[in-house]
Amino acid sequence: MTQTAVTEPEARDRVIIFDTTMRDGEQSPGASMSLEEKLELAKILEEMRVDVIEAGFPIASNGDFEAVRQISEIVTESTVCGLARAGVGDIERCAEAIRKAKRGRIHTFLSTSPSHRDHILRASQEDILEMIQKSVTHARNLCGDVEWSAQDATRTEGDFLRRCVETAIRAGATTVNIPDTVGYTYPSEYEAIFRDLMENVPGCDTIILSTHCHNDLGLAVANSLAGVQGGARQIECAVNGIGERAGNAALEEVVMALKVRGDRLPYFTGLETQHITRSSRYVSAITGFPVQFNKAIVGKNAFAHESGIHQDGMLKDRGTYEIMTPESVGQGATNLVMGKHSGRHAFREKLKGMGYELGQNALNEAFQRFKDLADKKKHVFDDDIAALVDDALASGADRIQVKRLRVVAGTEGPQQAELTIAIDGDERSAQATGDGPVDAVFNAIREVVPHTAILRLFQVHAVTEGTDAQAQVSVRLEDDGRIATGQAADTDTLTASAKAYVNALNNLFARKEKSAPDAKVASGF
Repeated sequence: MTQTAVTEPEARDRVIIFDTTMRDGEQSPGASMSLEEKLELAKILEEMRVDVIEAGFPIASNGDFEAVRQISEIVTESTVCGLARAGVGDIERCAEAIRKAKRGRIHTFLSTSPSHRDHILRASQEDILEMIQKSVTHARNLCGDVEWSAQDATRTEGDFLRRCVETAIRAGATTVNIPDTVGYTYPSEYEAIFRDLMENVPGCDTIILSTHCHNDLGLAVANSLAGVQGGARQIECAVNGIGERAGNAALEEVVMALKVRGDRLPYFTGLETQHITRSSRYVSAITGFPVQFNKAIVGKNAFAHESGIHQDGMLKDRGTYEIMTPESVGQGATNLVMGKHSGRHAFREKLKGMGYELGQNALNEAFQRFKDLADKKKHVFDDDIAALVDDALASGADRIQVKRLRVVAGTEGPQQAELTIAIDGDERSAQATGDGPVDAVFNAIREVVPHTAILRLFQVHAVTEGTDAQAQVSVRLEDDGRIATGQAADTDTLTASAKAYVNALNNLFARKEKSAPDAKVASGF
């Protein structure tokens, strides 16, 4: 899709949202996503009306290529983008991956800063300009929508950056990205870069300038918004702000900042923001990266009020302490309590309000889990429901399932675990000891399901408050270069631990069956 000159006043105020959760976000150590998870995330992002979905780095592996190819086939409204280095092979592999996309984009990049030129590329300024011209021209011959990125742009000399951008535009780039690759710049500096390019580079008014900010100094969102004020009309961001090192600008934060502060930021996006919380929870579930409680927009406490003064104000007028409503981002009303007397219809409506649309079988499974939980807990909160539904969706099709678990623990060791697991319906049991009850449980699992995977992460947090709170457990396993994450929730922490470990094993075995080992190609703006 070819970009045309931006002339209409309304079009000048439109900010394109470019989601890189599946590309830059997946480069977070341990955040690898399966093909099925990427396909589901692509559907969620398209429902949210994300403009551009960067689906992967096709040359990096067969898995990345297949993800971009299949997402290109199922996404019809959003532009599907693949990343490519400046080489011919990268660009042609990317073009093949997006070939069936209704709206496809090749995103190619090259380092421009003195540090990268001298230490990574060992190339002169003239060499860089020639590579930009050749790579963008080749990409444009294969696709009408081409984005070019100047890696480490914010540490590039101003005059040379202007020459690079002009070269990319002349070669046919329809979007030019000015990344803050190492999260070093400051908002006023970043805004000035865009103003300089808009004023001094011929053709900048005919293309889209883009931001891509990393959060090493906690300034990614502020810098992205400053870039828009300087003339950028695309923001590259990721759900929950995941990404290399300290992450990327958080999609939910830039979108809601533009929506809430239109008085100072007179720009708009096309996002349907009520899907934001759903996307956040899904990304958290598949990566195993929990969202901090006080995270802006999507955190558990983002719309929670405990102070008596705050509660009094909220009862009188919600606007006293809330600058946006939880409903506007899909958070639902503040923790409405449900219990064992709640019916199936109320449960279904509750799930709809929380952004879940389940088929009948999945609904029945989730409802039964809810009733079981309600028998154990005095109050069942929204976070409890989200945890059990995510758990049900994660484990519903697992070949390996935990059936029974009994653990002996205490001050007198060794701790012991007796476990029964069903593998394709066939039940097998084992007993094991360990240095603590969790270790005993995991040892018992290894007895029943022998494997060589290494435990890389074991994380527990309480879903809600109180001694009857559900424990949500995340487990990350690594085997032969493959990483898989599992999650589970239960009022019994050891049961949740066993289920999370088994869920991770299921995901790991599924990946082994579907793909051969591939070396990832590292990149990042």
